[in-house]
Amino acid sequence: MTTTHSPLPGTGSLRAGPFELGYRVEGSGTPLLIVGSAVYYPRTFSQHLRRRMKLHFIDHRGFAPVHAAYSRDDIDFETVLGDIERLRQHLGLDRFAILGHSGHGYMALEYAKRHPQHVSHVVMVGTGPSHSAEHMAFADRRWEELVAPERKAIFGREMAELGADIAARPEERFKSLLVRLGAKSWFVPAFDAAPLWRDVTVNNPVFDHLWGEVFRDIDIRTGLDRLAMPVLLALGQSDYLVAPAEAWDAYRGDFADLTVRMFEKSGHTPQLEESDLFDETLLSFLAR
Repeated sequence: MTTTHSPLPGTGSLRAGPFELGYRVEGSGTPLLIVGSAVYYPRTFSQHLRRRMKLHFIDHRGFAPVHAAYSRDDIDFETVLGDIERLRQHLGLDRFAILGHSGHGYMALEYAKRHPQHVSHVVMVGTGPSHSAEHMAFADRRWEELVAPERKAIFGREMAELGADIAARPEERFKSLLVRLGAKSWFVPAFDAAPLWRDVTVNNPVFDHLWGEVFRDIDIRTGLDRLAMPVLLALGQSDYLVAPAEAWDAYRGDFADLTVRMFEKSGHTPQLEESDLFDETLLSFLAR
């Protein structure tokens, strides 16, 4: 059974099984659906962009409050993609661009394959071709061969603290890891991402399944022959969490219309780290 709850203008939630999927709508203009957390992601996009676009931030089940126990069937990838469609209907969106950051890029791309009649453009930010052992080894090799000792030293100090973080707050394991991975995530290696994660709900089993299994095994080529709309791939030069831009070379020919943009002073989150350039790039791409 699906129920809805909307306590404030522009915010609300949609009940989907045991999960309460939150959403937040901000700005005006061309609609952009941003998949991920309706708490975390509004903190990473600029106010300038909100003056040009209507941003629809939506939770997936990894970030949603839970009302009851859930099973593996409740968190499979097709169910998560089905939630995007349910929220699209609830928000009254007909045709829009869809954006996914990091692993959410796969959600955006796969939703567009299944519902091309609703999607004008796809934007993938900080996303590698997969999380397979081969692609993650590519990222690790780049880290070992190219990164300065100072950045590696910061990474070592942060990783030494991770065990204590998890022991103190095991339910926030995923958040603790991402905060401590700052040297691999941000252009400024000592950047403190903790405020971005404040009050964000995280369901660790969902991330273990999606990031650890689904995105490890995903083959993005499947269905690309049916994807005609333009795709933007936005990558940060200092992003060591995912496979580097070169890993995409083998896939470029499979896209009907792919634009790749590298942000030289960004890590994993260029929409925050180089917001002016990101906004300019995004708006230009969507105006095509």
